[in-house]
Amino acid sequence: MADEKNLEEKSAEALMKLVGIDPEKISDTISDLIQSGNPSAEISEKNGEVHLKLTAEATEEKSAKKVLKPVVKEIKSRLGEMIYTTDENENLENSVVRLLRENHFTITTAESCTGGLFTGRLVNVPGTSDILKEGFITYSDRAKRKYLGVHRRTLEKYTAVSEATAKEMAKGACAAAKADCSIAITGYAGPDDGSGTEPVGLVFIACCVHKKTVVKEFDFDGDRQSIREQAVTEALSLLRLCLLQYFSEVTFSKI
Repeated sequence: MADEKNLEEKSAEALMKLVGIDPEKISDTISDLIQSGNPSAEISEKNGEVHLKLTAEATEEKSAKKVLKPVVKEIKSRLGEMIYTTDENENLENSVVRLLRENHFTITTAESCTGGLFTGRLVNVPGTSDILKEGFITYSDRAKRKYLGVHRRTLEKYTAVSEATAKEMAKGACAAAKADCSIAITGYAGPDDGSGTEPVGLVFIACCVHKKTVVKEFDFDGDRQSIREQAVTEALSLLRLCLLQYFSEVTFSKI
């Protein structure tokens, strides 16, 4: 009889893609909503992005959807802007480029340790030419000074991998390209050069939106490629959140 019952069960699924939050935090946030086991939750992570898949079961698909709907609604309420899409076919760069295009915003990029990887993620999206003005790959200190206007004293006092340098990179990129916003990334992707002075995985990401700049510090684990990919994902996440905050402030200021 149990086997017959299982054969009759129908399921309904919902997918949420999140950034800027770790899997443990998600698990803690939704634990009371899934403690009955229906719906169940599957959480996976790759390079800083988290996917939350919910599955509800019932004797009919309509009933399964009815079980799932209030849980999805409550999770959206709790996790809010950390959820960048519920569309299985949309990725993070798609959502960011769409946000820029819909608001007629231009962007420029300034990359050091990621060496153009962030810009490449943007360019993967059709229509990026409408919003991307320039991409600066400033791997050396000299390039940071020449193209982005980073001050020599900043590099000497704080080094190229620092909050101060990331901030000047982001502001300098915006000014040089005359763009509405920018992302700057600088860090140590590894491997260790043996000097003991480079903390591999330390990355600073700065986002400048209309002269307001936010800088975040990260300590990534993994090999060189993994660190670079994680940095790009976090940069896309930071850009998205800064844009959402800016557009929200502009909207409410008009009320």
